[in-house]
Amino acid sequence: MSTPVVNSPLTSLPVDSVKDALYESERRFSAIVSSIPGLVFQMHMTTDGQVVFTYLSEGCEALLGIPAAALLKDTQTLLNAMEAHSASQFRQKLQKSAKQHKRLDWEGRIWIADWQDMKWVNIRATVQDLGQGAVQWDGIMLNISQSKHEKQEIEQARSDLQALTAHVQQVKEQERVCIAREIHDDLGGNLTAMKLGLSTMIQQIEGGLPVSLEQANMLQAIINQTFDAVHRISGNLRPNILDLGLVDALEWQVNQFKKQLGVSAKFVTNCHDLECDADQSMALFRICQEALSNIAKYAQANQVAVELSLLEDDLVMRITDNGIGIALADKIKANAFGLRGMQERAAALGGECHIDASKDGPGTCIYVRTPLAAVAT
Repeated sequence: MSTPVVNSPLTSLPVDSVKDALYESERRFSAIVSSIPGLVFQMHMTTDGQVVFTYLSEGCEALLGIPAAALLKDTQTLLNAMEAHSASQFRQKLQKSAKQHKRLDWEGRIWIADWQDMKWVNIRATVQDLGQGAVQWDGIMLNISQSKHEKQEIEQARSDLQALTAHVQQVKEQERVCIAREIHDDLGGNLTAMKLGLSTMIQQIEGGLPVSLEQANMLQAIINQTFDAVHRISGNLRPNILDLGLVDALEWQVNQFKKQLGVSAKFVTNCHDLECDADQSMALFRICQEALSNIAKYAQANQVAVELSLLEDDLVMRITDNGIGIALADKIKANAFGLRGMQERAAALGGECHIDASKDGPGTCIYVRTPLAAVAT
């Protein structure tokens, strides 16, 4: 009985042609592997549970900082480089993949000692049963550090935004309570006093009794107090000084700061006739207000400068002081809502706000840049 012959494109070719075909196949494989932005590998788990690499592409050292020869010699080199929790997860997923013959998918952190750098690496591989407990993985390792960091930044930004939103709501409620108290105590009290005073005067007139000038002056004084209270409350909601324009409002704010604290403070601008819309004026006024408040509370400064400049189509505001400066920890702490609020106000205008150490010496520089929003006509 004759042995069946398997029909293959290579079996009908001469030996030299087979060698050429194999060489061409290997060349194409090498070209494909070299173009992959990562590390292509083949890994075995022997019948006694030992894991060894049998193939590593040229991207090994570029990705892991470990020469391919060292990793082929000792797979433990990779496990030793993994962060402890990541290494534990990798072993668990490797065992599960080998046992269930399911795809290996792992990501974790690897410490590159020579570069003093922690990388995020993703490993994906298909598994093949070699029989008698041995398995083989064919897969790829990729550097996912950038995407991980971007994801972490997005998550941190989302967390910061949620905290800031909660803080804003809390501040709004506190402002409402303060406004309600002022309206009740000041306006309500004054209106009650006026009502009682007028009622007394009406009773006197109806009874044919004279109304004294002292009573009328008292009512007039209460009315004046009421006007003052209305101006104060409305000024807290929106400073009236902004009706004169942003430049005059900032100059007034700096002068008030100078009078209250007794420190050297100056305001400089190259755009005295500036016109910008109400939202931009309010945002920059509040940023300056918050910055000066922080200087008064924490900076221990005796010199402060506020500069407003129009540079092409951008409005730039710099607030500098010669105080003790600001630490990085103070900028990123969870309750730094004032600093975060300044940055959010600038971002809402399509601009930016940076809070850094002053370049001209000790102290802090707050740099705000926003596109100029002209007044609509």
